[in-house]
Amino acid sequence: MKVITVIGNKPMELNIRNENDPRISFIKIALKQRLISFIDEGLEWVIMSGQMGIELWAAQVVVELKEEYSIKLGIFPPFLEYESRWPDVYQEAFLQIIEQADYYQPLYNEPYKAPYQFINKDFWLIDKTDGCLVLGDEEYPGSAGYVLDKMKKAVESSNYSIWYITPNDLEEVVRDHQDYNESHLD
Repeated sequence: MKVITVIGNKPMELNIRNENDPRISFIKIALKQRLISFIDEGLEWVIMSGQMGIELWAAQVVVELKEEYSIKLGIFPPFLEYESRWPDVYQEAFLQIIEQADYYQPLYNEPYKAPYQFINKDFWLIDKTDGCLVLGDEEYPGSAGYVLDKMKKAVESSNYSIWYITPNDLEEVVRDHQDYNESHLD
């Protein structure tokens, strides 16, 4: 596997109201751990639309990993001004990420026109990647469910793979962090 995408929920779907929410750091730790294991297995590119939430945080993790690993980041929003209706903090983060990405290209060189842009983005990502890392609950996928349904069909019809970071995996990251902090208080 050389190229993957990352999907997951938007901040509101996770009940995350600001960028200082401590849960974001645990999400990033879980993403980082999994991405490093993929890099060790030959991962070269992470490509995504850069949607606010899991995708944007994953992009930030990839930028961090680029300092130590040979990994590249591609951001392919479905249309121009993709981030224009997001809260300012996420707009700023998106603009920072596209400056740090190895490749940036909107799939449609026009602003939002219709839902087909999102649908075609989903199929484009499936076509261009070997698999997808999903951070979320498979039973309650939120907005990521639209692309996840298409990805599950790709698994059935091709060599496409889906890997999950589940709520239980996140709880384990939190427990490990608490255990580490408690052991260093002595």
